[in-house]
Amino acid sequence: MQVPILDLKPAYEELRGELDAAYRRVMESGWVLLGKELESFEQEYAASVGVKHCVGVANGLEALQLVLMAKGIGRGDEVIVPSHGYIATWLAVTHAGARPVPCEPDPRTYNLDPERIAELVTSRTRAILPIHLYGLAADMTAINAVAARFGLFVLEDAAQAHGAMCGDRQAGALGHAAGISFYPSKNLGALADAGAVTTGDDALADRIRHLRNYGSKVRYQHEHIGLNSRLSELQAAFLRAKLPRLAEWNARRTTLARRYEEQLAGVGDLVLPAAPAGFAPVWHLYVVRTKQRTALQQHLSAHGVGTQIHYPVPPHLTPAYVGAGWRHGEFPLAEQFAGEVLSLPIGPHHRAEQIDYVCTTIREFFRRA
Repeated sequence: MQVPILDLKPAYEELRGELDAAYRRVMESGWVLLGKELESFEQEYAASVGVKHCVGVANGLEALQLVLMAKGIGRGDEVIVPSHGYIATWLAVTHAGARPVPCEPDPRTYNLDPERIAELVTSRTRAILPIHLYGLAADMTAINAVAARFGLFVLEDAAQAHGAMCGDRQAGALGHAAGISFYPSKNLGALADAGAVTTGDDALADRIRHLRNYGSKVRYQHEHIGLNSRLSELQAAFLRAKLPRLAEWNARRTTLARRYEEQLAGVGDLVLPAAPAGFAPVWHLYVVRTKQRTALQQHLSAHGVGTQIHYPVPPHLTPAYVGAGWRHGEFPLAEQFAGEVLSLPIGPHHRAEQIDYVCTTIREFFRRA
């Protein structure tokens, strides 16, 4: 049996009519940027998240960068970020001109550990930027409490958590603002790069609308030093077609995650993902840990099972940040997880029998190990 880690074609097959109609609407309108499709998607997505504003932008990295720019966070400022996660979160801080300050994760959830934040706050700290990693919301109640104590801005990286819940609120509505990615592999994915900012702050949303369009609200009148970061009409139309299916597709992922848990609990040295009480993850990724990762990954590959490592090198050890002076061993949890995590196939179009096959193949590996 072949079980790919990711296959985007079944989503098109399920939504062929809606996606084709979206394409035709845009082509027949003759309008490709900052039009009615974008306005409609912004309203629909904001309503789905439970916030007042959604501002469509070109991608998730620039969504985060634009928020930092809009808040005047830049040179000389510090932003607390997770030590474990994708480098885009760090890059947004760096592109805004500020300095990322890594904070180690909670080993139970892989998300930023609220208990470690206070010791990192200095007179230069302006914001906390947690990632809702793998589809599980960070502990925003605790993070917001620390932020309120020090007067810090809270910006969520909600790229992996479309629909994830922390208590009765959804990712994207848990901080002062959130940066969203609609990269094609996300739970709500466009058919190219795409992103958005969500917020309840009127002034912040208005400023980001300027900044995404060269710092201009009226053509050729540039009030700010902005970017060219606009979500296209075509991608907005595709996202509008997919948004009504998000809850159902997330429910399918949850069913598959439970199947993994039932069949892999207690197998070998596997550490399975956990969701604390009060949190409802959307299983963007199903990430296990094992000290035998290389051998397990090779075994799965030999049996037709696709896997991926998210993420093999922690940001502080990448060549991009070599000049920052961080060393091996400085963030031991991030380094440990980078050496042990393995993402197994999970998506709304994977079948139960495929997940069963993955589990059987894994159990076979540990019986022989």
